[in-house]
Amino acid sequence: MKTIILCGGHGARIRDVADNIPKPMVEIGGRPILWHIMKTYSHYGFSDFILCLGYKSEVIKQYFLNYQFLDNDFIVDLKNGATEIPLKRNATDWRVALVDTGLSAMTGARVKRVARYVETPDFMLTYGDGVTDLNIQDLLEFHRSHGKIGTVTGVCPASQYGELVIQGNRVTSFMEKPQTQDSFISGGYFVFKREFFDCLSESDDCVLERGPFERLVAQGELMVYPYKGFWQCMDTPRDLQLLQELWQSGNPPWKLWK
Repeated sequence: MKTIILCGGHGARIRDVADNIPKPMVEIGGRPILWHIMKTYSHYGFSDFILCLGYKSEVIKQYFLNYQFLDNDFIVDLKNGATEIPLKRNATDWRVALVDTGLSAMTGARVKRVARYVETPDFMLTYGDGVTDLNIQDLLEFHRSHGKIGTVTGVCPASQYGELVIQGNRVTSFMEKPQTQDSFISGGYFVFKREFFDCLSESDDCVLERGPFERLVAQGELMVYPYKGFWQCMDTPRDLQLLQELWQSGNPPWKLWK
């Protein structure tokens, strides 16, 4: 079963810390956030990836072309150019398709352009900038249980602001950045039947979250998997700082693997 990851955007809101690399390559704990996302999927047995590339695609291509050498000691025979990895410390069983889906394409167009790589009845889809401790197997089981075309994971993110509870002019409670309890947003972890590709267009202006999703909603074909566990996107430098601090704490909530 394939997992499509959108990696082609310009990441304008985090450009201050990622001016020369795609946002999915911004590092947390010395690894790109893209690597963290892929580790979550592979932890649950989903290790066949399709990366939709665009802005600075060569950075992501070079990372995976050199992945084994970056991750292990190796020997180079300068006489004949042969390379050898004598002992692989970190074996990775991923299969990764790196597909250039255009510099200016919107999300829907990018997904449509990788349809030829998906042969199975269902596929996963996510963005290259959000981590979670979501159980991917549970998400898939929910998707298959309802029989609709699509499933979106609904999450309750922490508010950016402190929450005040007041009586008259008196503050009775103050909570710094509480998690919203009754307002879900899309967490970007999707499962779709393959027929969802028919809702998309290869035109650059096809936005996944607009026409295609709106049509699914109108047809009653989009279901939500409510999830109140950990989820955090990396839209801004502040988000990046939070994720880095969580990693440095030694117990980041999304690190499910050993």
